[in-house]
Amino acid sequence: MSAVPAERGAGPAWRQVADAIERTILQGDLKTGDVLPSETALAVQFGVNRSTVREAIRSLEQNGLVRRDGGKKLFASRPRHADTAAQVSRAMLLHDVTFLNLWETIAALEPVAAALATERATADEIAALEDNLARTRLSLDNLESLTELDIEFHHLVAQAAHNPALLLSRAPLSHLFYPAFYQVMDRLNARERLLSAHTRIVDCIRARDVAQARTWMDKHIVDFRRGYELADLDIHAVVDRDLFAPRS
Repeated sequence: MSAVPAERGAGPAWRQVADAIERTILQGDLKTGDVLPSETALAVQFGVNRSTVREAIRSLEQNGLVRRDGGKKLFASRPRHADTAAQVSRAMLLHDVTFLNLWETIAALEPVAAALATERATADEIAALEDNLARTRLSLDNLESLTELDIEFHHLVAQAAHNPALLLSRAPLSHLFYPAFYQVMDRLNARERLLSAHTRIVDCIRARDVAQARTWMDKHIVDFRRGYELADLDIHAVVDRDLFAPRS
């Protein structure tokens, strides 16, 4: 890794070091799995003490850009989707997003994911969706399992879209949206409707019918909003921070 001198007066020294290492990773000079220099070597490179380097590394580890694998060696890494989603979800909470805000965004993303999945899903990905449907049929009387399976279903569709930007964009929304889903399923007898919609969407993906896959996903998301309102829940309410529990 080439030396990147820290600029004086541009914030704390540890932040300058962290920013310099981050730039090196983002520019591709350090690729995922590459070993970073030791803390001592980094301290010499940046002209700082080791405690400053440790603070910089701690920040990079929290952001998923650096990891330790057993011993003292440091490796460049790629942030996990779950970690990225949790950070963005927290930011949304601090900006007082409402369930309507979440629904409007999901309503834009999910039909696109379904359409792309219809074009790009592999045989294994379609099989995974069919397996999800089979387990959903067996879980209609188990609200907790049904919620988890619905989360999994939409994640599988997004994965099958083969668009990492879309996958990363929708993940934090589901962190915040699904406590509301649990409430709707708990108050309404909407479980058969969910299974029916998921079945239609998988049928369309299997048949490579892009237009109908998009249409059925759109109907499914609109149906959820109707269910939310029929359950006498306030879609304009700010998301309750107590409901937020990051998923691993």
